[in-house]
Parts: sequence; C-alpha cells; structure tokens
Amino acid sequence: MLFREIIGQEATKEQLRRAVREGRIPHAQLFSGISGIGKLQLALAYAQYLNCPNRTSEDSCGTCPTCLQFEHLQHPDLHFVFPIVGSDETCDAFLDQWRAIILNKHYFDLEDWHKALGVETKQSMIYEKESGEILRKLSLKPYGNGYKVMIIWQPEKMNITTSNKLLKILEEPSEKTVFILVSEHPEMLLATIQSRVQAVRVPRLDVKTISAALQHRGIDATRATDIARIANGSYLAALKKSDESEENQQELRDFIALFRDAYTVGVLRDPHKKFESLKRLRQWSMDMADSKVGRERQKHFLQYAQQQVRENYIRNMAQSELNYQMESEREFSVKFAPFIHNGNVEAIMNQLDLAERQIEQNGNAKMIFFDLCLQMIVLIKKAKV
Repeated sequence: MLFREIIGQEATKEQLRRAVREGRIPHAQLFSGISGIGKLQLALAYAQYLNCPNRTSEDSCGTCPTCLQFEHLQHPDLHFVFPIVGSDETCDAFLDQWRAIILNKHYFDLEDWHKALGVETKQSMIYEKESGEILRKLSLKPYGNGYKVMIIWQPEKMNITTSNKLLKILEEPSEKTVFILVSEHPEMLLATIQSRVQAVRVPRLDVKTISAALQHRGIDATRATDIARIANGSYLAALKKSDESEENQQELRDFIALFRDAYTVGVLRDPHKKFESLKRLRQWSMDMADSKVGRERQKHFLQYAQQQVRENYIRNMAQSELNYQMESEREFSVKFAPFIHNGNVEAIMNQLDLAERQIEQNGNAKMIFFDLCLQMIVLIKKAKV
C-alpha cells in the first residue's frame, strides 16, 4: 500500500516517512486509535516504504518487484498476526481470508473479520501457539536487504501467556526486524509491553476529509457531510452509516424499543401497559443476548446507544448545530429528547458503558441486558436537575 492511497492522516504519514529518511527506525511501534481511521493501512504503507529500494522522500515507488509483492500482501518479509478462532490453529491457516478482506474492503473491524471467517457469534483471540510461529518466522533469513516486518492487529486480543512471550521477543529483537502493533485498546496491553514500544497515536479524521472521501464514492455533498459528522472521526463508521442496511436500521429499532418500553414501565400509570412493556423488555434482553447476535454486534449496539443518547441530550439542550443524526433518528428524537437531560444523562451513559465493558469481558449477556433494562426504567423517569 502507498501512503498516498490512505485517506487523510498526513501528519502521521510524515512522521513515519521522516523516521525512515533519518534512519531512526524503532524495532517496535504501537499504532493506536479508534476503529476505522487507517491504522492498519498506515502500518502496511510504512512496511512497504521501509523495504522499497526506490522510495522517494514521499512514498514507495509502487512499481518495483518489492512493491508489487507488498501490494498483494505476499512479500516473504511481511508477516501478520491477528485474532482467530481455534487454539489449535495459527494465523497462517487464515491468510487467504486475511489478504482478501484487506484487499477487498481496505477498512474493516473485528466484526467484519468475524463475518469473513464465518464466526460472527464467537470470540476470537491470539493464542499461545502463535508466539512460536512468530519466533520461527523471525529466525528466517530476510528475503532481501530490507526489514522483516511483523504486523500484529488487535494485540489486545492476546491472552496473558502470549503477551508474556511477545514481551520476551520485544526485549530481545532480531536484527532488522520491525514490530508494528495496531490497537484500538492499548490500555489493555501489558504495561511492560507498552513501555517497550514507541507510541504512535493515530488521530480521528476530520469531517472534511471523511466527507470528501464519501463524495468520491458517489454520495452527494449534503448527505456525505451529515454522515461524516455522525461518524465521529472514523471513515469505517461513515462507510457503514452510508450503507442503509437492515443491520443499521435494526440498531435504531432496538434503541427505540428499549427506551419506549422503559418509559412505559417507569412513567405511565396504566398497570396493563406497564406489564406488557415489562414483558417486551424481558424479551428484548433475551433477543439481544442471543448467541446468534454475537459479542461484537452486542458491543456495537451499546456504542450506538451511547451515541444516540448523546445526540438526544444535545437536541434537548437546543444545540442543533452540534446535533448529528440521520433523518430516521431525528424523527424519533423529536419526542424522545426531552427525557434525556441533566438529571439522568450521565447515569444512562455510565450504564451503557458498563454493559459494553461487561460484554467485552465475556459477562453473562442475559443478565447484562436485563439489568440494563431495569436501570433504564429507573433512570428514564428521573427529574431534571
């Protein structure tokens, strides 16, 4: 991949190019930031730039045999580690799917990766067996005169044994070997690993950059700008928002169902309506906890709910210039926004964030979502401060 093919991130690109030009190449770096901003793309472009024999001050040449091998992700000195399902396997067993998702989608997240593997409802990890493969690959002689590059995507998915073995490798790096860890949650890595890598904080993309990229894909300027604002700095989020899929609409329906029934139980006096809404909330929590939904989609919904609560609070505060929603979301917010105010917004956000963290930690989804329903019943009826 070439630097010029990556959307935005000009400052980070120049930081990486300058390090190569000046010969200051760390043996291990940690590219961190939210999903969908180009971290993996930067890692790929940097790896190619390191190894291109004809690189300029700005980019790889893109035409030499080395660049062509990197373009197809098949250079012998380019290695990958990523989460998989099945402790008896290593990443090499899934390289075809890995190359395909990078080359076809370019920007993707863990949920997309699970879909590519056909394991939407399972949790993936980087298992202990992978550390042996890392050592084996790094022991091989370099194919050319460049660097062996090991890109570890989502290193926070390593278990403790794998993390400790990676730490030992980082402490005794092979000559002309570069590790690039690409993480959304660097705080989940061992502190000792964090201390042995150079941090590269990749920022969110600005609205103008995302909007321009969407317009390049054929989306009209007004809608592109609306989507770019909602995306909160993530080009991947913008791409998913621009696709009016059933999955996107389902998240809004789930959000509406949760808060409508929580309102009915918590605020209305009609006992029959309360009972029926409570039954629906129970069913809602069971549907959300269904194993067919999968942990990644559950987390994605909770993130979406937090974003919608924020937008409704902003609408309630009459700050329309800061309110970023799609038309279908705005229609619901007209009546819902008054119930998100100073008296409950922080507590609601905290409960949604807590549920997300509990799902991430493999908590019991049925208990987590039903408890969330009960908390929303209490919080939706709280008075303004």
